[in-house]
Amino acid sequence: MNYRECYEKGKNMLLESGVPEPELDARFLLEFICRTDRNTLLVHGDREVTEPEQSAYEALLEKRCARIPLQHLTGMQNFMGLDFLVNEHVLIPRQDTEILVEEVLKNLHDGMRVLDLCTGSGCILISLLHYTNGCSGVGADISGEALAVAGKNAMRLLGEQRLNFVQGDLFENISGQFEIIVSNPPYIERQVIPELMPEVREHEPLAALDGGVDGLDFYRKIVAESPRYLCGGGMLFFEIGYNQGEAVKQLMMRTGFHEVCVLQDYAGLDRVVYGTWF
Repeated sequence: MNYRECYEKGKNMLLESGVPEPELDARFLLEFICRTDRNTLLVHGDREVTEPEQSAYEALLEKRCARIPLQHLTGMQNFMGLDFLVNEHVLIPRQDTEILVEEVLKNLHDGMRVLDLCTGSGCILISLLHYTNGCSGVGADISGEALAVAGKNAMRLLGEQRLNFVQGDLFENISGQFEIIVSNPPYIERQVIPELMPEVREHEPLAALDGGVDGLDFYRKIVAESPRYLCGGGMLFFEIGYNQGEAVKQLMMRTGFHEVCVLQDYAGLDRVVYGTWF
C-alpha cells in the first residue's frame, strides 16, 4: 500500500467513527509513524509504506477511533513553538492558552520571578522562561504525576535550572514573592463536564477540569491569597472560560487589584484577565 492509500484508509476510518478533523488526524498519525512531513502526501503520495509502518499506523487509528486524544498517541503537543511531552496526567496544551503566555510576555522583564499555579505540563512557565532572559520561576501543582511530566519538559526545553517545581495545593509550600503570578486553573463548571468531548471527559485529568459548581472556585482562592506572594506592582494573570471574564474581573477588583483588564482570544471570546497589585 502506498502513502496516499494509507492516508485515505485512515481518513475514512476516523470519519466513520465520528472523530473531529479526520483528515488532519489521519495525516498527523501517518507522519508520526513514517517520520515524514506534510509535503510527503502532496509530493510523494506514491511512496511505499512498509508492512511494519502500516501495522503501526492502523493500531494508532484504532485507538484514535476510540477517541483517545491524538496527543496521547504521539506523546507530544506543540505550544508556543515548542514541543511538549504530554500524557493522561496533564491537560493537553491548547492554542487558546498561548494568548495568556503572549500577554504575560509583554509584562515580563529580565530578572523577574514567576509563579505558575496549576502548572500541569509546565507549558506556561517553560515558555515564559524560554522566551526571556534571566527570569526564574516556580511551578506548583497538586499532582505529582503532572510534575513529573513538567520536570521532563523543563529538562528537554530549557536545559538549565532557572525553575523548580513544588507539589502542593495552590500556594501550599510556596514561599517568597513574585513579580508575576500566572494560572490556567480548572474552570469548567462541574455540571458541564459530562457534556465535554470524550477526548477531554474520558482521557484528561478531572482534577484539572473541575472548577466547582460555577467554575470559579480556584479563582476565588488564588485571588484571595495572591497578594501575600506578589511584590508591589506585581501582576496576576488568569486564563478564563469564555463566560467568566466579568466575574473574575469583579473578584480581582473587590480584592484590591488595579487596572484589571479582560482580553479576548482570536474568536472574540473572553480568554484572559489580569490586574496589578500595589
